[in-house]
Amino acid sequence: MDGLLHKAVEFKGFRRIVGPDNSPLKFIEFGRLRLGEGERWSVKFEEREAVLYILGGRCDIEADGRRFHNLGQRKNPFSGLPTALFLPPGSMCSITALQDLDMAVCTAPSEARGQGPSLITPDMCKVTSVGAFNWRREVRTVVGPEVPASRLLVGETLNPPGNWSSYPPHKHDTKSEGEAPLEEVYFFLVDPPQGFGIIRIYTPEGDPEPLDEVFVVENGDTVVIPRGYHPVAVAPGYTLLYLWVLAGEERAYGAWTDDPHHAWVRGAEAILREAL
Repeated sequence: MDGLLHKAVEFKGFRRIVGPDNSPLKFIEFGRLRLGEGERWSVKFEEREAVLYILGGRCDIEADGRRFHNLGQRKNPFSGLPTALFLPPGSMCSITALQDLDMAVCTAPSEARGQGPSLITPDMCKVTSVGAFNWRREVRTVVGPEVPASRLLVGETLNPPGNWSSYPPHKHDTKSEGEAPLEEVYFFLVDPPQGFGIIRIYTPEGDPEPLDEVFVVENGDTVVIPRGYHPVAVAPGYTLLYLWVLAGEERAYGAWTDDPHHAWVRGAEAILREAL
C-alpha cells in the first residue's frame, strides 16, 4: 500500500509530514516544528483540534488569549517525560522558542467546541511498564481520555535496546466488542541516531483486502497505520522512542484486539515477571 512510510528529511521551521492528501489517513494530520532559539511560529487551526507535543527544548506559547511560559522539561525525547498542549478547534497560537525547539504538531477534525486549552505537564503523564522479558517497554499516555479532545489520543512508547513493542500484535480497525476503528501514526526517534528499528503492518488471515508490509525505520521516520496489526522491534544497542497519534469516529483508548496467533504471550507475562 502506498503512502505508509515517510522518510525523514532535513528542514527548518514547520513541515507537514502526513495527512489525507499523501496517505490513507482520513482524520490525522501530523507535522514537525523545528525552531532555533528566539524564532517564532504562528498558526490557526480552524476546524481542527490540535496537540502541540514538545519533543525537546523549551518554548512560550500564546493561545486563545492565554500565555503558557517556559514549557518543556527535557532536552530531547530520551531525557525525561514530555509536555503537551491541547487546543480546541479554531485556536490561534504563537510559539516562541526559548532554546532550540523540536515539537510534534498533531491535528484532527473536531467538534470539541467550548473548550479552552489544556496543558499536560510531565507529572500528569500516565507512565506504564508494559510486557515482560524482551517485549518490555514503557508507555507514556499524554493526551488520554481525561483531556477534553473530540478525536485525538497521543502519547509515546520507549523501547529498550533489542526489544519488541506493540506486542503481542494488536489492531484497532473494526467495530466490535472491545475494538474500535482508529487510524494511527507512528513517529520514530532512535538513540544513538544511526540505529534502526522494524515495523510490520499486516491484516488477519482471510481479510478481503490483505495487507502485509515490513519497513525499516530510522531516526525521524513516520509510518501511517490505517489498519492491521503493527508490532515494532529495535536493533540491539539502540533505544527507540515512537510518538503515537490515534484518531477515529469514536475516541476509545485501549479498544484493540490481539492477534490470536500470538495472544498467548500476554498470558505468559506474569510468569516471566516472577521468574525474572
